[in-house]
Amino acid sequence: GYAFQQGKSPPGLQGVVDLGDGRAYEIDAKAGPALAGAAGLGAPVKAAPQGGAGLNLATAALFAFLGGLILNLMPKKIETENQFLRLLSNSPLQIDIQLLRIDSRESKNTPAEHLNNFYCDFEDIQNENFDGLIVTGAPLGLVDFCDVAYWPQIERVIDWAKNHVTSTLFVCWAVQAALNILYGIPKMTREVKLSGVYPHQTLQQHALLTRGFDESFLAPHSRYADFPTEVIRQYTDLDILAESEQAGAYLFASRDKRLAFVTGHPEYDALTLAGEYCRDHEAGLDPAVPLNYFPDDNPALTPKATWRSHGHLLFSNWLNYYVYQITPYDLRHMNPTLD
Repeated sequence: GYAFQQGKSPPGLQGVVDLGDGRAYEIDAKAGPALAGAAGLGAPVKAAPQGGAGLNLATAALFAFLGGLILNLMPKKIETENQFLRLLSNSPLQIDIQLLRIDSRESKNTPAEHLNNFYCDFEDIQNENFDGLIVTGAPLGLVDFCDVAYWPQIERVIDWAKNHVTSTLFVCWAVQAALNILYGIPKMTREVKLSGVYPHQTLQQHALLTRGFDESFLAPHSRYADFPTEVIRQYTDLDILAESEQAGAYLFASRDKRLAFVTGHPEYDALTLAGEYCRDHEAGLDPAVPLNYFPDDNPALTPKATWRSHGHLLFSNWLNYYVYQITPYDLRHMNPTLD
């Protein structure tokens, strides 16, 4: 993808625009002078509709390029990048992804050269607008918020996103942080780490974010954070879309589609939980074997991913219904809605 609003000019565009009603167009366009009445890089000649409905082909081609930002809080950043990018790439929409870091301390798990080449600082993008933002999890389940080294930066990004991002997706620990910052919910911690692959129930099958979900599905968890369903219902105005008897609330969202929360790790690869288990075992932490993960609960056997289709569908729905279809024509006016 290309950051059109930053002055970058691609020599051409190729891709597919899916209008969501059974029609799709293959795009193969070359650079040239703007047509009369064309819009997108400046103020439109007349008011344009939001989202993809009613757009002409030229404008639809421009809308197919979304600006995405990933705030990667995980230690193994390259592994996490690949996991999220794999899910985001399973869409006809073209996405220009920027990677964001807010912790200036030296990384023990990611080469400095990689961070310097592929990550930006908040100061680099604070005056820009983005269609979507993903805030990843972090291994901070047993750390109080006040002791998180970059907690002020987390607060700043979440507050900034209110006026600069169409829709934000929080994952695992980031859900806990966002619930505290946005709703004042205190940190809740489980006595025993939740680790494994758990069954979940879809509560609202006709909701946009769960469109196409089975009535029950599997998803991996690896966290100390606790998300009781009754707490989410009582202290927020969020709609709970999926939950687990063992893992609690799994998927919930704001009614204006601008906030989405996933308490598990649908982005995990087949061997991610195995790697975490072996790491903790070698460190002498005596971890419990992840539930419903290894064949016959035997860590010597190779596990298989049983949640991949659900993960891809979740991210495709988020990109389509929560990002693409409610992104305003002009990102300077951040007031998207489907209602």
